[in-house]
Amino acid sequence: MAVVEEPKSPILTAPLSNSFGYTRSLGPVLSQFALALRDGRIVGSANSDGTVSVPPVEFDPTTGSRTSELVDVASVGTVTTWTWQSEPTAAQPLDRPFAWALIKLDGADTGLLHAVAVDSADEMSTGMRVHAVWRSARTGRIDDIAHFAAGDATETAPANTEEDSGERSDGALDSGERSDGALDSGERSDGALDSGDTNVVITTPITTEIIHSANEEESVYLEGLKAGKLIGSRIGSGVDAGRVYFPPRGVSPADGARSVERVELADTGIVTTFCIVNVPFQGQRIKPPYVAAYVLLDGSDIPFLHLILDCEASDVRMGMRVKAVWAPEEEWEYSIGNISHFAPTGEDDADYETYRDHL
Repeated sequence: MAVVEEPKSPILTAPLSNSFGYTRSLGPVLSQFALALRDGRIVGSANSDGTVSVPPVEFDPTTGSRTSELVDVASVGTVTTWTWQSEPTAAQPLDRPFAWALIKLDGADTGLLHAVAVDSADEMSTGMRVHAVWRSARTGRIDDIAHFAAGDATETAPANTEEDSGERSDGALDSGERSDGALDSGERSDGALDSGDTNVVITTPITTEIIHSANEEESVYLEGLKAGKLIGSRIGSGVDAGRVYFPPRGVSPADGARSVERVELADTGIVTTFCIVNVPFQGQRIKPPYVAAYVLLDGSDIPFLHLILDCEASDVRMGMRVKAVWAPEEEWEYSIGNISHFAPTGEDDADYETYRDHL
């Protein structure tokens, strides 16, 4: 068994949080379920065999045909099975121990999964009667029902205090609007689905949080950036013998040959290839058009991606000499973001032959 050497440099660790909004179109059937929740009602799909599914299904479970009719069901029902959640997580509906339960609402033939708020597991039982407790601000999500509580007394949903029925960053619904500003549910008075059903779009925030540990070369690279230095590594042998990588690598990706030297590089270089970004997108911090380019630092052999600013996008070209524009020193972190962007130096362009092998 090979012995892994202990790193000679301190290893950096940091919390890392990745977040994005997962956007989903609910389609003609679940859109009506969402709109009903917003209005303080619960609807199910009427199936060909006489049963009712809650939540509603898009296709009949017996015939496979499209669902054509929705019906209202009660907000009270019976627990058919349950499990106890003794240690709730931050994303769960209650911040104290509670039960997850399948609840068959009166008028429905399938179970709806939701939280039941009771003081202890001893108060839960299969067959117990529960009722929905509604939020006052409802946006068309399943958590418009805050939870279910013991007892079969119907609790009427309070008037909706949510002012904005349109798309929201917290995952609320975005639905079609009529010209008078009212939301069009697309539901006929007889419960049948109309061909012009409103399509609801919901955005659900997704977040993953981890502790990231950099490897030794990454740690050296990040320490260098914190100090305003650009550190690369030189490969000692093999296919990449003599080549300098930035960011640094412990081994050559071509054949695994080890790096033998760390190299401090200049913050000047040349543009090898680039693209002009013309299309706006969510979260964009720079107004298009702007240039994202591969910059080959002087003394390195592998270009890396960064922004080219302080000139017209149309003026950027292959071979252009550029220099790093650093953020104020008091803002420096363990990040390549310490370099705000690269800007033209005004020097003559590099000859193509000098960088053709580095594209």
